Amino acid sequence: MWKLTLIVGVAAGYVLGARAGRQRYEQIAKATRQVAQSPKVQSAAGKAKQQAGAVAGKAAGAVADKVGDRLPNSVTERVPYFSRQQSADDSWGTFRP
Repeated sequence: MWKLTLIVGVAAGYVLGARAGRQRYEQIAKATRQVAQSPKVQSAAGKAKQQAGAVAGKAAGAVADKVGDRLPNSVTERVPYFSRQQSADDSWGTFRP
């Protein structure tokens, strides 16, 4: 993952700092769009989003379990996640195990 971040950073730095002109910028932008629209990249992004949602759901569940009962009603009424009548899936794509 860090390699991808490095490559994206180098490409962005080159685009922002280069004086190669508009034509080179268009070439880089076109290549970037092609990579971003690649089925493999889309699949990897979907898996990463799903994993991030699962981790976020577990973390939010742990926090809610530890402090949810101690919060005042004014807070729990505003944050639906602290509600006891909650489905396993929320609108953010996360779930509570």
